[in-house]
Amino acid sequence: MVTTRLRRISALSALGLALAACGTASHPDGVHRTPARPSVAAPSASRPPVLAPGPGGLTPVFEHGPRTLGKTVALTFDADMTADQGPRAAAGEHFDNPDLIGTLRALKVPATIFMTGRWADQYPTEASSLGHDPQFEVANHSYSHYAFTADCYGLSAVAPDKMRSEVERAYASLRKAGVPHALPYFRFPGGCYDRRALRALSGLGVTAIQWDVLSGDAFATDADAVTKQVLDGVKPGSVVVMHCTRSAAPTTERVVRAVVPELRGRGYRFVKVSELIGEAGGHR
Repeated sequence: MVTTRLRRISALSALGLALAACGTASHPDGVHRTPARPSVAAPSASRPPVLAPGPGGLTPVFEHGPRTLGKTVALTFDADMTADQGPRAAAGEHFDNPDLIGTLRALKVPATIFMTGRWADQYPTEASSLGHDPQFEVANHSYSHYAFTADCYGLSAVAPDKMRSEVERAYASLRKAGVPHALPYFRFPGGCYDRRALRALSGLGVTAIQWDVLSGDAFATDADAVTKQVLDGVKPGSVVVMHCTRSAAPTTERVVRAVVPELRGRGYRFVKVSELIGEAGGHR
């Protein structure tokens, strides 16, 4: 669904840099900003639920699960890395966050990781570990983390004729890194998409995964403020977007340590995105 009214989300101003995931909003130009099941995804024996295509066969978009089927919430983490950031990684910049993953494991919190192909190329051991851990599910965040619209908070843009290959190339990198069953879910870099992007990916079988709770963790230095934003935003069926990129989201591990026990105390159960889609009536 591409909405036509502008929806502002607090903390968007903090996400105007290249690795940002932007808050849910849509603009009069038809560009949607909120930051598939291809044949290369999971085998049919373990096929996860997906949404039916939208009008005209457009790629379907999922923002949150049902509000009336119990207190479930999905934590999602974007593993961002652009195609041209290899030198920075080689120089010691951390685009991974093993402490965060360790905390999720210690707290027994299932999560969905949206991984760029470039991240998987850089951290194949971590990618394989996540892909083989039943606590997590790994999905597609493009290869290069370049935007799928012309105006997306400073991200370089992908040419329209390269959009499908960005998704397909990411799946190839995930497989090469040892992720056995990358899900047919795709998150647009920066959360930005329009009808042209949805049309470009139609036929791949992916469901585009957005969110209804923007954590604001990208580039944040105040963990308490991020924690409050998450807790204030969560509703039954919510999808929360955060990051597992240490250099761009240094507070996220502390936020998770605060958010998880509080939400559990409120009666929430943590689930993967696939479970929310299943609850929403997704097709297998």
